Amino acid sequence: MTGTIRPDATVVVPDPAEGATVYGRGFFGTPTPEGLHLDRFESVYLLEMGRLPVADGRGRPLEWPDLYRRANRVDPAFAVRYLVYRDLRQRGYVVRPSPPPTVFAVLPRGGVLHKTPARFWVEPISERLAFDVARLSALADRALSAKKTLLLGVVDEESDLTYYRVRRPRPTGALPPTRLAIPTTGWLVGDRVTVFEPEAVESLGKNLAYGSRVGGRLELSLLEASHLVADGQLRLKDGRSGRAVPHARLVARARRLDRSFDERLRAYGTLRAENLVVKTGFKYGSHFRAYPRNPEMAHARYLIRAVAADHLGTWPEMAGGIRVAQGVRKEFLLAEVPKEGPVRYLSLERIRP
Repeated sequence: MTGTIRPDATVVVPDPAEGATVYGRGFFGTPTPEGLHLDRFESVYLLEMGRLPVADGRGRPLEWPDLYRRANRVDPAFAVRYLVYRDLRQRGYVVRPSPPPTVFAVLPRGGVLHKTPARFWVEPISERLAFDVARLSALADRALSAKKTLLLGVVDEESDLTYYRVRRPRPTGALPPTRLAIPTTGWLVGDRVTVFEPEAVESLGKNLAYGSRVGGRLELSLLEASHLVADGQLRLKDGRSGRAVPHARLVARARRLDRSFDERLRAYGTLRAENLVVKTGFKYGSHFRAYPRNPEMAHARYLIRAVAADHLGTWPEMAGGIRVAQGVRKEFLLAEVPKEGPVRYLSLERIRP
């Protein structure tokens, strides 16, 4: 049983009986009039596993390194993609080419080709590539519309694999949507705002879970203060001069201190609108931690990082954030903040497929 290599580094098994044997043991290849056609991943895998000898056009046997090098010459991304293909096959999955924009479609274990729908769409990615939020968002939307689970197979510099499941969640909470009956005064000093009125401290700090109560006062971040001013619940005064501080001046100060302030503010407002309690995620390396109810009654459910919808980051920073979130039993979310339109979320979870 031998396959013959073609110029594009794919392989054809011309004998029908031999082709049927290869196809029947794991659904490798695609039957064609000229024989069983094996793509580059299937060909390299079967030769590496010793399941199919491959010959060149003159009938001379090809060694596995030669076929592997030929496949890499044809497809510059082959090495990374093959590592993911090989791993999934070794785990017992049937792996087939996927319709664009992903690379592989993976059947559930025990699935039958053309009878069992694919369970996963898998995108192999090198850790050296940029973490492209726009592309990831598009992949998630396509997978959701096709009712597939999107997996990212990230290959690090030592050829180790990490899989991430990507979903489109809608984070929601159960904090009652109440507000101050009368706006209170906040005093702006440096990078924070202080509220002294006892009733406002009690209502904002305890009932609505804003800020941090220190003694008899309430300390608000510039983010929280901006949100409350825009919502009509807070008036700002300068802590030194006592003069009124316009909202625009507060935002300008916040932007100077935090380049991501606009994205964080929009994400914060969206999360609050979904009845979540939102606190800083600084200790966890994220922008926010979010609670479904008052933090005195519940643990945080989400760790959230707010980014522009066209953000380009790095995989190591994302991998670290996801690892921390799962280590403390929280869900890692990316808040996609476009220039116009609603904020949307991506959930990334490290899994073993």
